[in-house]
Amino acid sequence: MFALVDANNMYVSCERVFQPRLNGKPVVVLSSNDGACIARSNEAKELGVKMAQPWFQVRHLERSAGLIAVSANFELYGDMSSRMMAVEGRYAPRQEVYSIDESFLDFTGVHSDLVAIGRDLRAAVLRETGLPTSVGFGPTKTLAKLANHVAKTADRKPGSYPSGLAQVCNFGLLTQAELDQVMAATEVGAVWGVGRRIGAKLTEAGVRTVLDLVRCDASMLRRQFSVVLQKTLLELRGTSCMDLDDAPAARQQILVSRSFGKSVTEMAGIVEAVSEFASRAAEKLRAQDSVAGAVNVFFLTSPFRSNDRPHSVSVTVPLVRPTSDSRHFVSAVADVVRREFRSGFNYAKAGVMLLDLQPATQVQGELDLFAAPDVQEPPGKDKARPALMAAVDALNLRFGRDAVHLGNSSIASNGHEVRSWSTKQERRSPRFTTRWDEMPVVKA
Repeated sequence: MFALVDANNMYVSCERVFQPRLNGKPVVVLSSNDGACIARSNEAKELGVKMAQPWFQVRHLERSAGLIAVSANFELYGDMSSRMMAVEGRYAPRQEVYSIDESFLDFTGVHSDLVAIGRDLRAAVLRETGLPTSVGFGPTKTLAKLANHVAKTADRKPGSYPSGLAQVCNFGLLTQAELDQVMAATEVGAVWGVGRRIGAKLTEAGVRTVLDLVRCDASMLRRQFSVVLQKTLLELRGTSCMDLDDAPAARQQILVSRSFGKSVTEMAGIVEAVSEFASRAAEKLRAQDSVAGAVNVFFLTSPFRSNDRPHSVSVTVPLVRPTSDSRHFVSAVADVVRREFRSGFNYAKAGVMLLDLQPATQVQGELDLFAAPDVQEPPGKDKARPALMAAVDALNLRFGRDAVHLGNSSIASNGHEVRSWSTKQERRSPRFTTRWDEMPVVKA
């Protein structure tokens, strides 16, 4: 038996933990540059705010309906997620952290009252982190995900499902007739892995509910759609096709990119941005104990500004020796910018992608005839992940991001970053749990 634990409106809930004034109010969290709504409270959903809807389209609701918008605070959300996952992990022998707000738990062999365990888990997460959650149990991961959807929807919209399924829903306790009733009341698009495009095609074919999908012919789904949808059907019928992935596979590419808060017209600003992105990507690379054999850097003007002259640059630099050293990546991308930059353009976005990833313990690469002597030593984990980089990562983990970084990132005299390319975050809340100078203060 699997459980899927999901934080309700994760980003909004994180904001509410430290700002109780937001409770019961319509709240949206805005994307980078405060452009679109990427999270909505239930109250905001009731106002008709759509997911990914541009902010300018709903801004009028600030005055007419009291809508509150905050800028995304991913540092806060990531830390709160780690705390939540740690609490959830205490309740089962195996855990798969699926996303920032979701994790699967494996309750195979557990014969206790799972609903009681789910309610205790919810209470513990709420008590220790302040985050509300929903829990769904099912014999397969797809059914657990669907049960979570039912638990969340039944809590938000009383009467949408039979009573007793809100907050914690265990499909294992339902009779086949009761499960069919739940599936008949659920749109097919709610199934994990169906998605908007496939959901639209299924609806056109007359498959409108989950029960309709369950009653489809498996071979027909495979022929007309894919083997993935066929496995989804088998999972919905109770045949497990996906095990818990408690050791996720390493990523094959790592991308860090941003749209700028304002146009960047100077070479120094682009160099500064891509140097920062390369350092971030290298940090993620070292975290999964990998090295990269190539790095791609790109920067471009906005395709949506018709009055701006267009210019786009994308260059991939192969590395003689695979590495995870930030200095090599920063040097490579900065050289590209200095070579390819053209004055007179309003650049709107840049990014760095690490390619040709491989485990650090299996480095394959040729010797560099012109490299310094220390680089010529046989490749291996210690060389791919130098002590200097390990020390930088440890210091940033302990004292906060950017406590130590490469010199291509500008620092003002007061210690705060000065970046012409920074994203616009005019409404960002303090990073309450990761920055000493932004911690909440209680006065008595």
